[in-house]
Amino acid sequence: MTQTPQKIVAFIDGSIYSESVCHNAAWIAERTGSAVELIHVLGQRDTSGKRDHSGAIALGARSALLQELSELDAKRSKLMSHRGRVILDDARAILDKDGVTDINTRLRHGDVVEAVAELEGDARVIIVGKRGEDADFANGHLGSNLERIVRTSQKPVYVASRAFRPVNKVLVAFDGGASAMKAVDHIARSPVFAGLSIHVVTVGAETPDVRRGLENAKALLNAAGLDAQTSVLPGQPEKALADLVEQDNFDMLVMGAYGHSRIRSLIIGSTTTAMIRSCKVPVVLMR
Repeated sequence: MTQTPQKIVAFIDGSIYSESVCHNAAWIAERTGSAVELIHVLGQRDTSGKRDHSGAIALGARSALLQELSELDAKRSKLMSHRGRVILDDARAILDKDGVTDINTRLRHGDVVEAVAELEGDARVIIVGKRGEDADFANGHLGSNLERIVRTSQKPVYVASRAFRPVNKVLVAFDGGASAMKAVDHIARSPVFAGLSIHVVTVGAETPDVRRGLENAKALLNAAGLDAQTSVLPGQPEKALADLVEQDNFDMLVMGAYGHSRIRSLIIGSTTTAMIRSCKVPVVLMR
């Protein structure tokens, strides 16, 4: 989020999270002046009109049935493409209502993660929903690919929560490692965080090295003109961070995505997925 011009790449799938993705994209666009590129990805199941049904047809079935099944597949593919364009049109309308004027839409075919890799080169941030179309069943398209997106993206991944609200207070999970320092530097340089209250937190025992790292982070943020505070919390990161977000009404959680510390290793595995989905605010993940 430090170079211009850079676009905001927002992935939408028609789920209940898509509206929040749009509002979050508009919020970032307002603070940065960036264009928003809306992406809807049609998977192989949505676009393939040439399936081989022969193995599923009993002996003696008429060839007309195979033809009918193929025609149904082709019709479904057209309907899914039409649905994708409608989803993009609806998303554009939301952004337009939010005051965004520079909007591009794109209907893509294939894999979401491949799309991220191809589009992130000039992106300021990648925005996705915490879950996909089947959010209430925890197996949605984007939700199931969330960890893959974070693992492959070289840009910050902004994971939108179900309901959007303007961001005023930001919690930064900090352990002094490379990803955590990158997150702090990113916050200090980005116009997205200008004027926001920043709280940098380490979970675990307070040691001289921990305190020194927090003071360095605070100094960097203060030098950028940001209101920053620091603290050390006992306990396990996933519970301590989730409780703090809830109790102190934070609007966003920023954390490093990789490493060997307790905080940064959270992104690996189902524990992190559960934490991100249970957190009711956006989570920004930095590699």
